[in-house]
Amino acid sequence: MKRALIIGGAGFVGNYLARQLVDIDGYETAVTKMPQEVCQIPGVEVFDLNILEKQAIYALLKDYRPDYIFHLAAQSSVFVSWKNPELTIDVNIKGSVNVLDAVRMLDYQPRILLIGSGEEYGHVLPDEIPIDEDNKVRPGNIYAATKVCQNLIGKIYSQAYNMDIMSVRAFNHIGPNQSPMFVVADFCKQVAEIEAGKSEPVIYVGNLSAKRDFTDVRDVVKAYSLLIKHGKKGETYNVGSGKAVSIENILDAILKLSSEKIAVKQDPAKMRPVDVPIIEADVTKLVDCTGWKRKIPLSCTLEETVDYWRNRLRSEE
Repeated sequence: MKRALIIGGAGFVGNYLARQLVDIDGYETAVTKMPQEVCQIPGVEVFDLNILEKQAIYALLKDYRPDYIFHLAAQSSVFVSWKNPELTIDVNIKGSVNVLDAVRMLDYQPRILLIGSGEEYGHVLPDEIPIDEDNKVRPGNIYAATKVCQNLIGKIYSQAYNMDIMSVRAFNHIGPNQSPMFVVADFCKQVAEIEAGKSEPVIYVGNLSAKRDFTDVRDVVKAYSLLIKHGKKGETYNVGSGKAVSIENILDAILKLSSEKIAVKQDPAKMRPVDVPIIEADVTKLVDCTGWKRKIPLSCTLEETVDYWRNRLRSEE
């Protein structure tokens, strides 16, 4: 039986990926988390790990010896990256180097999937949409810059040390249980709070004109699962829906799921210093390599996410 390790598995994506690897792929699976995090996934072993401590990473890998490593640990909020660039750089660059260097020191070669972001492409030109993996990267925020760096370092380690490393540039992934620091979860949570009488009937928003490529998290982790088996060493793959949707259209679809009359107001605190107008993935390379297909419609994901917040608020009463 193949053995998989998810580094940074306590978060939104890690939980879904663990379920994919255990329930669907049938792998023996472990996840790492920070000591202060809570992570309980049936059938999954959990280890405490700080990726800023290279020796701790090395000791875990030497003992567990995974065949597949999914490196998810990151400071993944663009908003937080503006507020705390030092933390973002430490976790996303130094932490990734620590993981790769720990693997380099071992006497075997696991397959490694580094999780990057569609934000890496930054300010794309109109004739570059949809964006393929060879497009020039022009990161427009601190988070994106750290992920560009991670990607470059991954390629260097793959070539210099003959390590089996692949990277993805994952575009916006959404679904139930995502933190409300991300836009879709934020909107859904606000709607549920209004319906529950916990907030006034006003939803507060940032920039609504930006267009993003949204994919259900369950489709995203399926792509990761396929790439760890079929991806080519040293390559980078886009993971997304292939269709950009404006934040305004997302908001309209969420508001239609509620019978409440809800006003919309802009909140300056939700605006970013720089916002990229449009990001849309070309996923031809992923599809050609793995046969992956998007299966869950955006409308279904939005409905399930609103229901998640409704149920969560009821359970907290």
